[in-house]
Amino acid sequence: MSVTNLRSVLAPATGSGYDRHAPSYDHDTGHFNDFRERAVSALRLRPGDTVLDVGCGTGLCFPWIQDHIGPSGKLIAVEPSREMLDKAMHRVAQRGWDNVIPINAAATEFDVALSVDAVLLCATHDVLRSPSALANVFRHVRPGARLAATGGKWAAPWLWPLNLLVFQLHGPYVSSFTGFDRPWRNLQAYCRDLHVRRIGWDTGFLATGTTATPPSRPTPTPGNPPAPTPAPGPMPAGRSRG
Repeated sequence: MSVTNLRSVLAPATGSGYDRHAPSYDHDTGHFNDFRERAVSALRLRPGDTVLDVGCGTGLCFPWIQDHIGPSGKLIAVEPSREMLDKAMHRVAQRGWDNVIPINAAATEFDVALSVDAVLLCATHDVLRSPSALANVFRHVRPGARLAATGGKWAAPWLWPLNLLVFQLHGPYVSSFTGFDRPWRNLQAYCRDLHVRRIGWDTGFLATGTTATPPSRPTPTPGNPPAPTPAPGPMPAGRSRG
């Protein structure tokens, strides 16, 4: 059975929106906690770091993040589902963390006046496949920041029984399975050193890297004055500066 046929068989079982899943989300996805912990560990967080958790859900990754950044760090929690974010902030209140900034907004729309040291994208397939969402996310990430993204993916096509399970597990939480063979593909525009590991019998992935750093200009010395900045040339037809 092909992936296309698999989708047609199971399409009625899928759903959009996380609100209705909030009450049972921790229980239903708790078996992925090892992957969550692995993703946070891959960020190589340090005390005082500012972390952006995109699509934070109910805050299942918060404990591992807090263990690394400590009270001097900041955790920016972006989540479009009010019910999910309410559960996340209940977790925050229970633990007494006062360094969490909750933002109830989609990844395409949030804005915060901070430049972060690390960004976590855990089980956020819709965000990974949205160029506008990623552009807004990385607008808040400083050059050289660390990235970790993890989630589900299709196994090899001939492993259709395994892909049937993949579809059932992830169907309730994604709006489309487009690009589910390589969910990390759009991250390559932001991380030149992107490294991808296939995990969970090839039904999941962990992508890590650092955001691109703009090329530095040479430091002028007495015998090496800075090169003059060239005057801007004519723009190609149909394009504008800025």
